Amino acid sequence: MWDNRPLTVTELLDSCNDYLAANFGDISVEGEVAEYKLNQGKWVFFSLKDEESTISCFLPVWKLTTEITDGMKVRIRGCPKVTKWGKFSFTVEKIAPVGEGNIKKAFELLKKKLEKEGLFAPERKRPLPDNLVKIGVISSTGAAGYADFCKIVNSRWVGLDIQTCHTQVQGLDAPAQIIRALKYLNEHSEVEVIAIIRGGGSKDDLSCFNDEVLAREIARSKIPVITGIGHEVDESIADLVADVRASTPSNCAEMLTHDKREVHKATETKRLHARSRLLSAMSEIYNNSRANVRSISTQLRSKTGELESARRNALLRISARLSNCIAEYERKSTTKLHELSRHLHLQLDSTEQKLTSLRKVLESCNPDTVLKQGYAILRGKVSPGEKLEITTKKQIIETKVITINERS
Repeated sequence: MWDNRPLTVTELLDSCNDYLAANFGDISVEGEVAEYKLNQGKWVFFSLKDEESTISCFLPVWKLTTEITDGMKVRIRGCPKVTKWGKFSFTVEKIAPVGEGNIKKAFELLKKKLEKEGLFAPERKRPLPDNLVKIGVISSTGAAGYADFCKIVNSRWVGLDIQTCHTQVQGLDAPAQIIRALKYLNEHSEVEVIAIIRGGGSKDDLSCFNDEVLAREIARSKIPVITGIGHEVDESIADLVADVRASTPSNCAEMLTHDKREVHKATETKRLHARSRLLSAMSEIYNNSRANVRSISTQLRSKTGELESARRNALLRISARLSNCIAEYERKSTTKLHELSRHLHLQLDSTEQKLTSLRKVLESCNPDTVLKQGYAILRGKVSPGEKLEITTKKQIIETKVITINERS
């Protein structure tokens, strides 16, 4: 043994670290934080302990995505190593609080920090665009919350272009995946709004939405962001920094779409109101015209009676001429009224034709109408090996994508 070449100290440490990286390269550890300190605003040092043991932990400050303090129970992921000074240490890649009390404490610390920076200020929040056509969705496509969102969107409106980015929505890896999806939609899509949705769950399940880096990425988004995370009572940092917060994924779908039944009802109400106004105007004009004719006729007859006492013969001639004038006036007035009535009826018919055309356009948006014309609705991720659902007029077909060829 003594004849073998001895290792240098550096070689020994490198060998130990190679072994640790190979066997413990990406592990998670839970424990209680102690001796937490921030060094030069760049490095974070703390100890992680349980009832019997303690390890030293280290990470750069930019990887600290949640606020922690001494006494807080956390889960860390990373790799153990031996430093060049011969000390055992754990290099942390990700960190998250564990347990409802610790999650709440970290939430309040981060909330206070970001609120002080103005990230929750109402004046920086943007309203949702009207009459949306393109929507970006960040969610787990296998989650119930995503299914509820799609079901309500499809039942309320048709013709929307929805671009979905599948990500994890719980766990240590979820924030980084959601951040990548946000960046992708901002840089490589034309969506008008981004919806981040996730159904209900425990505080641990929803804690990934209390990530500081994720919150800053939402605030940095050029596209308005709406969140629908958990249930109505749940609140996350992502909710607070988003432009609009929905109470649930279902509520998020309702806020992003019009109800086609309400649109149809409003259109029908406007049509009936316009018809009623036209009929009322016609009746008023007709009645006023008849009253004017009667008034003039009464005045002429009164004049005739006064002249009759003066000159009977002249009165007879004048009376005859006046009667002819009255008849001609009534004839012209009646003709004018008929022309006015016909004009108003034409306007009414034109309005009804336009409303009928609008009703046909609205009906053409009905998915069943499109299916009856031989088209089909495709749902799923269009990617080789992925399953798709094809809905036709009479069938629902499940199939798998074999190949994808670009159209020339």
